[in-house]
Amino acid sequence: MNYLEALLPWLLYLFTGIFAGFLAGLLGIGGGMIIVPALILSFHWQGLTPEVSTHLAVGTSLASIVLTATSSIRTHHQKGGVDWSVLKRFVPALMIGAVLGAQIAHQLPARVLQVVIGVFALWTGWQMLKAQKPNVIQQPLPTGAPLYAAGGVIGVASAIFGIGGGSLMVPYLCHHGVRIQRAVGTAAAAGFPIALAGSAGFIISGWGLSSLPSGATGYVYWPALLGIALTSLIFAHFGASTAHKLPAAKLKRAFGVVLVLVGIRFVIGVG
Repeated sequence: MNYLEALLPWLLYLFTGIFAGFLAGLLGIGGGMIIVPALILSFHWQGLTPEVSTHLAVGTSLASIVLTATSSIRTHHQKGGVDWSVLKRFVPALMIGAVLGAQIAHQLPARVLQVVIGVFALWTGWQMLKAQKPNVIQQPLPTGAPLYAAGGVIGVASAIFGIGGGSLMVPYLCHHGVRIQRAVGTAAAAGFPIALAGSAGFIISGWGLSSLPSGATGYVYWPALLGIALTSLIFAHFGASTAHKLPAAKLKRAFGVVLVLVGIRFVIGVG
């Protein structure tokens, strides 16, 4: 019985990596919306308090996205799905925002984070599911301060919720006339600097806390990260390949359905 109890978290980490990796590549969401609830549940089974488990799940999720993003970026780039000229303008603001977001998350109650991301995911999912004419440029992509402000907000929110930023960046880019497949690829690439800066911020903010379990560095739990990485790196490639085979309308609906389901789960509680 003790053996099975010890094995269960590892099985959850592996299966979480499968789903998170595939969705990261397919939808450009970094997998965090799957990883965070799954890790909170796993940490709860392991007897960690909600105050520690929620922040530990977010920090570990960001660290896993650093690895997942490298796999999905490669596939999207090979298929011409990353707009590097757009991405390089976002990167400084994304990283500054992610570091700031990690510090904000450290100060916020776990339940507040769950409800806010749930409401946001529901709203974004609904927007993606609404019937709209595809490929209509509503506004050109801004430059200067408005672009940096958007990148900063995406970075802050992504770090707070342990996501790769796709749930914010994909609809933002689509709103400014970027084709859905290219928006997904660019958002997947943006997940790397967001996750790198955000996970560093969570390591710093959780450094030295006595309530953290053995195997954690700040708010990053290495056993969970290893288990997720073993499967997510493989399935991120499959997801990215699938994204370029689906029609834009179907991809957009799939993205919306995922966000709605995750939003409902966050609002009713994941821990």
